[in-house]
Amino acid sequence: MTDAATPPALFTTDDDGFHGHLKGDDWWFTETAWFAFHHAERRLGGWLYTMVRHNIGTVAGGAWVWDDTAHLPWEVPYSTNYSALQLPTDADLRDVTLPTGVSIRVEEPTLAYRLGYDDPGRFTAELRFAAVDRPRPLVASGSTFGRAAHFDQIGHVTGTVELHGETIEIDCWSMRDRTWGRRPEDRPRQAAYVTGAGEGGTGFLAVTNTRDGTDRVAYGFVQRGDGQIGLVEGERSVVRAPDGWIDEIRIDAIDADGGPFVATGRSVSRIVINRHSFIDINSLVRWRVETGNGEREWWGEDQD
Repeated sequence: MTDAATPPALFTTDDDGFHGHLKGDDWWFTETAWFAFHHAERRLGGWLYTMVRHNIGTVAGGAWVWDDTAHLPWEVPYSTNYSALQLPTDADLRDVTLPTGVSIRVEEPTLAYRLGYDDPGRFTAELRFAAVDRPRPLVASGSTFGRAAHFDQIGHVTGTVELHGETIEIDCWSMRDRTWGRRPEDRPRQAAYVTGAGEGGTGFLAVTNTRDGTDRVAYGFVQRGDGQIGLVEGERSVVRAPDGWIDEIRIDAIDADGGPFVATGRSVSRIVINRHSFIDINSLVRWRVETGNGEREWWGEDQD
């Protein structure tokens, strides 16, 4: 393990737990755990999100579920966004049920997790996330996450959710991430977090920063089964509909071997999520990606 100012060179089984022992006296020391899921045919996306501030003993977050019927958080099928519930002093992220309703239990360290959510009659979830590969540390300090310890991991999400009495089977490839370190609320910037994944755990991540009207890729990777290669440069471009919402998205990038990566996507549903100082226009996206084996369809998100 390392101190909070130095991201780890690799992640271990200990990193499935909380990192409150690294908080020091930094008010802004923050820890997050995010899992995404979706049902493509229904254009339904979902999050289970946890944000902890160890120095003040609070947990924020909850669950969001949206489809193409609405985008405002008070109109989508489900939205909870707690800001400062009390974090139980004995909470262990390796096996925890939080006051936000989110539950996480490690099934296989750093690789497989049982996930839950409990708001009976409105939204409940029983899901399993199984990663395609072990987590790799963030290596780009110029990205949105700065010098915080951070990783992103593609996995197979299976199980069921119950939404207002209707049971919905979930079987998708999606993304999770984990972060711990300094995350102040007084750092306004424009950025995007873009994901896509498909059969066998193939997929990509592109984190972009906006400068002079251009969204440059600051960090990312392409996942091909259990092989991952970094993106070293690239650009995100968007086409907006007349009402201002993102309609089409394109990622043009170069990987570390000098090969091109191109993904074109269309937003099929969206939600406005306001998390502390972040306002995400978060779209569920259907991607078309050219690979060496022809065109593939992936699904993911564009957090604008």
